[in-house]
Amino acid sequence: MEHLTTDRLILRRWRASDRDPFQALNADPRVMEFFPATLTAEETDELIDRIEQHFESHGFGIYAAELNETREFIGFIGLNIPRFEAPFLPAVEIGWRLAHAHWGQGLATEGARAVISHAFQTLNLPSLVSFTTAANLRSRRVMENIGMAHDPAADFEHPELPASHPLRPHVLYRINRQNAGRKL
Repeated sequence: MEHLTTDRLILRRWRASDRDPFQALNADPRVMEFFPATLTAEETDELIDRIEQHFESHGFGIYAAELNETREFIGFIGLNIPRFEAPFLPAVEIGWRLAHAHWGQGLATEGARAVISHAFQTLNLPSLVSFTTAANLRSRRVMENIGMAHDPAADFEHPELPASHPLRPHVLYRINRQNAGRKL
């Protein structure tokens, strides 16, 4: 699948021209508030390389998101197989990260719904998870708006963060193919 479209978004594979705006997005402390740190340009480039490798290895991945009307790169929305160990894994994660200027417009929800539809109807995945630090209420709202349900029994301490780190407690949300159609 080369791209997914919604009324306002094109979700597509990454281009060289996405690197600069993605570097700016990952350097914004507002965008990275619920991550351990902002990312350097080099770290962002490495992330794009890993995303592209994920597409090559698995046939799906995290799409670059651009506005349909202006073709402006605004972030990402897509699927990923987490590389750390946790009791709920293996699983496929749905995630998003948008530039601050595009928050509060329903774009993450709109794009995530298209990705869920693709995951269940085209890729035939049985279920998806999403997770974030407990304090990230904006992302949790998106998870709920796309029909995901919080699974408190599966909340976890993120293993890639130190034991005393304030972002270590994470909440886990789930959606499966059977109940997705009723909620999208």
